[in-house]
Amino acid sequence: MSTCSCTFKVCSSGSSHIPSSVGHNYDHFKDRSSLSFQLKPMLGKLEHILKDVNQTMKMVPVKLLDAFVDIAFEIVDQPLLPSQNNFAPVEELGEAFRITDIEGTIPYDFPEGVYIRNGPNPLFGGYKSAISIFGKSSHTWIEGEGMLHAVYFSKSNQSSWTIFYNNRYVESDTFKLEKQRRNLAFLPAAEGDPAAVFSAHLLNLLRFGMVDKYLSNTNVFEHAGRFYVTAENHIPQEINIKTLETLGKWDVDGTWTRPFSSHAKKVRSTGELVTFGFYPQKPYFEIGIISADGKKVVQKVDLKFKRCTLSHEIGITQRYNVIMDFPLVIDINRLLAGGPLIKYVKKEYARIGVMPIYGDADSIKWFEVEPAAAFHIVNCCEDGDEVVVIACKARESIIPGPEFGLDKYEWFSSGFKHIKQVRKSDQDSQDGAFFTRVYEWRLNMKSGEVKGKYLTGTEFSMDFPIINEKFTGVKNKYGYTQVIDSAASSISGMAKYGGLAKLHLEEKTSEFCQADQQPEELIKVEYHKFPEGTFCSGATFVPKFGSLEEEDGWITAFVHDEKSNISQVYILDAKNISSKPIAKIKLPSRVPYGFHGAFLSTCS
Repeated sequence: MSTCSCTFKVCSSGSSHIPSSVGHNYDHFKDRSSLSFQLKPMLGKLEHILKDVNQTMKMVPVKLLDAFVDIAFEIVDQPLLPSQNNFAPVEELGEAFRITDIEGTIPYDFPEGVYIRNGPNPLFGGYKSAISIFGKSSHTWIEGEGMLHAVYFSKSNQSSWTIFYNNRYVESDTFKLEKQRRNLAFLPAAEGDPAAVFSAHLLNLLRFGMVDKYLSNTNVFEHAGRFYVTAENHIPQEINIKTLETLGKWDVDGTWTRPFSSHAKKVRSTGELVTFGFYPQKPYFEIGIISADGKKVVQKVDLKFKRCTLSHEIGITQRYNVIMDFPLVIDINRLLAGGPLIKYVKKEYARIGVMPIYGDADSIKWFEVEPAAAFHIVNCCEDGDEVVVIACKARESIIPGPEFGLDKYEWFSSGFKHIKQVRKSDQDSQDGAFFTRVYEWRLNMKSGEVKGKYLTGTEFSMDFPIINEKFTGVKNKYGYTQVIDSAASSISGMAKYGGLAKLHLEEKTSEFCQADQQPEELIKVEYHKFPEGTFCSGATFVPKFGSLEEEDGWITAFVHDEKSNISQVYILDAKNISSKPIAKIKLPSRVPYGFHGAFLSTCS
């Protein structure tokens, strides 16, 4: 793993270390019941602040609050393990760099355009923690200001390619504020001791009118010929795709003012854009449809959720929106009572909603499913009376992190273990909790029946799926994913993707997933494994121009060799993914691991 007047962030409780000089003032916060008692006098004040932030800002001099923060809070760096070095931030290049070091040959029919990837790149040297009498609060791995990494492909003639690389921060309002101040302005508020997280949110709100920073670090997309970057905690930022300059916030001419999905989807028949936004105050979840020209929201619907669900992606078919309401829940009251703002509550309900594209809350047909973590959808389609949803599913959520008092590294390390290392008797333990397999739900719109099954086995964990986007919302034959290196991820406590997979959705095979189980009917999967110590991010499908074949195109990925500390872009044949890369483009600087990528046309 991420509004306009008040943002929110992933928040969990983690272990802390408090200096001895303040330890005697911290003891009374360690007990949860005591914590709730201590915070009660502050709750009324916070409610008043939320009602009228501007009035409160006038009453409390910001400079006085800044001085208090400088005195009361110690800001410290979060150290990285050697195995985490490529999660560290990099500097901006300042200008585009021409690339001439290319191994192999870029195909002559590869399209002109830009391969671009978004990802976190924290300011001021890396992630921070804040230590005070309230305890310790910290940034998490899904935070960090967005940085774009872009490789430009252009032809000077029929056979000669010109390649440039550039990187640049997404310059949101909060990014500009911190750059102007030349130091960390917002206190880390994503995880930590409950009292510390609460105080960080409160002080950020009093000083800046928002509880945390805008990130815009997750994805890149195009709509109506314009280009945007996004993350769940804020509306998108428009960028100049050729220079990577941030042009400003995109609120669709004032008609969309709440958070915006990282995976908005285009309606094939109309060109309209379907998005959604969740927020920890009612209305908790709204769906919006943006006109094909990007100038207005033509429909906005409150789905009347009873909780705030952190949902990362929406699905569409030719007639329906598909809503994933799984029990990763944001709860302000829980935070105020001394718990985490966001928590995966596996004992709560999970459901998938199927809603006519222009429907309302009453038109949704809900299907109860087994609780799980499913952030990314491969594709959705209609098959007779059934709506088919294919997604990447894990037993537990990697977001927000461990419960209060647990060792953070050990929690992540255990979760990334390979599922075959987990004994059947330990299925409810943290070991292997993040192992992710491709799963299919078949939702019968007439009978209400739900059928579910795994499509991939237990050889590899996989996530970050991609398809040929021309087939979004219709039945397709192929999908692709990044493949998690379970051993390397467990060692580093961070997800590392050591290869790519091609899913043959209509070709069946079988596998014994455990020695004492019956074989499962699974789909055929092909793999491309990177050399040892080499990992990727931001993989995307690049379709061949003019082709009607679904798999006719290429897979591109940003790839980093940790032994040589060299970053490259790989181009692979999507039809023959197990073959060696067609081309490897050496980049002039290291590219940290990040999130989602896209290939976008730059033709005006």
